[in-house]
Amino acid sequence: MHRPILPFESLWAFRVIAETGSLTAAAAVLGITQPAVSKRLRNLEVVLGCPLVRRGVNAIALTEAGQHFADELRSGFTQIQAAVDHLRAERSPLRIRAYTTWALRWLIPRLPRFHADHPGIDVEVSTSTAVVDLAREGVDAAVRTVAKGTPPPPGGRRLQSVDISPFAAPAMVAGMSGHWPASARLLGSRIRPGDWELWQREAGFAATQPPLLFESTTLAIQAAMEGLGIVICSPSFVREEVETGRLVRLSETSIPTGDLYWLFLPTGRLGDAIGTFADWLVREARS
Repeated sequence: MHRPILPFESLWAFRVIAETGSLTAAAAVLGITQPAVSKRLRNLEVVLGCPLVRRGVNAIALTEAGQHFADELRSGFTQIQAAVDHLRAERSPLRIRAYTTWALRWLIPRLPRFHADHPGIDVEVSTSTAVVDLAREGVDAAVRTVAKGTPPPPGGRRLQSVDISPFAAPAMVAGMSGHWPASARLLGSRIRPGDWELWQREAGFAATQPPLLFESTTLAIQAAMEGLGIVICSPSFVREEVETGRLVRLSETSIPTGDLYWLFLPTGRLGDAIGTFADWLVREARS
């Protein structure tokens, strides 16, 4: 049996009529004239073979059939919108928020491997030290540190511990005396101002002058490569510089700070793309 095709424009117009309770208000929402709204409603009633509204002098009211139909339409349009949102999310780049140094020196150098294995998923990286609201800011996931003793984020994934060690340019190392912490400028970042004090205490060195703090560890690392001083940072951030001889590791001891990098994820069911990225990131962090 042939079934007539229900006109989508008329279905949408009726949904708006049911929610606004007025042809005039529905016309304003839809951006068309009131007669055009009335025509769409009549066309829908003809196709369905029953009245959906009772028309009065200055108002309309839904019939019993119209009310049931409006309730089902509301549920159907909600499902359609969810499907559209899901499809857009899967086709859009993943939006990842992270700290500048971690993004530049840890994540981005590894992204080519992710893209090689998952060519259909693009990753868009932004940086900030501020607390992120994933839903409000349109961010799919964020990487942040969680201090020792702080509850981890609900549904988050643990990545790696924050360990620190000192590094300096070869020329500076050659000119330093045996008591190097006291003979050179110490460099760090304002994001982690206590790392030098922690490392000196744990490594058994006497405290020296306060470190020169930069806005980010990336800037402090660059300053160390230029010979300005000794930088304290995660060994994973300067692996390439050490391998190519641009920096020298001054101690084989890496001190765990007690902080951990965590991947913050949305609550609820994860989409396929962000789930794939999260699984990959955890494997990379633990390899």
